[in-house]
Amino acid sequence: MCGIVGILSSHEAAPILVEALKRLEYRGYDSAGIATVQDGRLDRRRAVGKLVHLQDLLVHDPLAGKAGIGHTRWATHGAPSVRNAHPHSTARVAVVHNGIIENFRALRQFLADNGIGYETDTDTETVALLTQYHLDQGLPPREAAQATIARLEGAYALCFLFDGEPDLLIAARKGSPLAIGHGDGENFVGSDAIALAPMTDQITYLDEGDWAVVTRASVEIRNAAGEQVSRARKTIATGAAAVDKAGYKHFMAKEIAEQPTVLQGALAHYIDADGARVVLPDAGLDFAQVERLTLVACGTAFYACMVAKYWFEQTAHLPVEIDVASEFRYREPPVTPGTVAIFVSQSGETADTLAALRYMTGKADRILSVVNVAESSIARESDLTLPILAGVEVGVASTKAFTCQLTTLALLVLKAARDRGHMTAAQLADRLADLQRLPGLMNAALAVEGPVRALTQELSEARDILFLGRGAMYPLALEGALKLKEISYIHAEAYASGELKHGPIALVDPMVPVIVMAPTDTLFDKTVSNMQEVMARGGKVLLITDATGAAAASDGVWKTLVLPDVSPFLAPILYAVPAQLLAYHTAIAKGTDVDQPRNLAKSVTVE
Repeated sequence: MCGIVGILSSHEAAPILVEALKRLEYRGYDSAGIATVQDGRLDRRRAVGKLVHLQDLLVHDPLAGKAGIGHTRWATHGAPSVRNAHPHSTARVAVVHNGIIENFRALRQFLADNGIGYETDTDTETVALLTQYHLDQGLPPREAAQATIARLEGAYALCFLFDGEPDLLIAARKGSPLAIGHGDGENFVGSDAIALAPMTDQITYLDEGDWAVVTRASVEIRNAAGEQVSRARKTIATGAAAVDKAGYKHFMAKEIAEQPTVLQGALAHYIDADGARVVLPDAGLDFAQVERLTLVACGTAFYACMVAKYWFEQTAHLPVEIDVASEFRYREPPVTPGTVAIFVSQSGETADTLAALRYMTGKADRILSVVNVAESSIARESDLTLPILAGVEVGVASTKAFTCQLTTLALLVLKAARDRGHMTAAQLADRLADLQRLPGLMNAALAVEGPVRALTQELSEARDILFLGRGAMYPLALEGALKLKEISYIHAEAYASGELKHGPIALVDPMVPVIVMAPTDTLFDKTVSNMQEVMARGGKVLLITDATGAAAASDGVWKTLVLPDVSPFLAPILYAVPAQLLAYHTAIAKGTDVDQPRNLAKSVTVE
């Protein structure tokens, strides 16, 4: 959520800032703005809504200057409006901010006591006003920013631009990611490498508590103690930051279609050349020494953890606790010896998940992360990082990241089963061979797009939709409901099929479609029995199954989607495809914003 860009360039900053902000649209936002310094004078432009409104404003009211900052805002404090949009500025400083300043009320009171009022509803305005206060006390810009940062509590990524200072940016991070981009006679600041990729492939990630003084000729980084430090400069692959739609109408459609390819890449990364072993980046991880796993994540990643709980317990006989990250640390769970904690996050910057990781640091024997961004905060603070290798995912509703998370976790499960003596070498080789057939099965599963498209007009007219699944398909039902809610805005709920009769069956009527995810497995007959309970009450059932299941259970159902046969272990990965396609085409039928649904952000960097 929110995006930051800062530029010290030899070219006009405004068009570069806007183009960089376009690359951050995937984060989710409701307003945008830029500020520049021209002839020593600070000025800004802001607009509500999509970046096109800011672009229109800049056509009629241009903003010159070769130093500038830009921001896309996802509202936390204060409704979306021009006055609440970033940058926030005073006569002498402009500030853009990701995160939440938790002590902003106390800072407002301090400012009021010193005769300084505020004009917006935001927490960020206090940063600009406090910096102005320190400037008025005679501190130069660098020291004024430093004094301001020292008084802030909460999570933030900040970039300061000063009146009369066309060759200076101050950047700081605590809890929200921020990176410095290095150019030739120019330097940059950005929320992530994606924003900076067109300008440079040389990136330095700020560590927690760092702040930086950036000019065109230099970057000076200091840690929270004020000590000058050196942070590694990394070269990013320009292809890894590509954000084009490649001919698809939406990023989500592109990312659904990419799944066979990215899964194949992930499998090649983790399976050795002879297909007999799972190879992790750190060979020192021995699951035979692990007594318990704790899996923590948010949203879609949490549902991946739910699937992994079934897998770890059934296949590796390893006890697993799972929790949503936003609740985990607040219940202060006791951590027993032999516990390994696994944190799953697409961005690797999810604030709740990062906070949970820090709670477990020093308590768990080992901390693993399953992330899509290898240089993210969660990755850097883990003992072992397992990249899911999904590539850049722009659509807010996660698709290929989810299936790559599941695939990476499945490989981890197989290693655990082998380490713990619950799987022979031959059995492991067979399971890995199954996994390597998965990209081809996923290609075949994508063929249900035509039948899905044909039925989603009717689905789009529903006010409520239910999803059902049993075993590891229950988390897939939850994920299917989440996808539908996210981008079509239809109220959707998911239940373990056996729980339907304990209350939710009261919701069933002919106007409520019920989507049943039922591959032919040991729970198939029980799932069909629950499905029959729905149909006996006039429920309209969409059955998602394989050819065997369709032949056995399609009588009386509204529609059936047939997927390729797949082993029960891998069914949750394959059955993600129809769930994604149903959500996508239902949203298309409703005319909603598929890639940037309302109120949502891709990278949630506030608690």
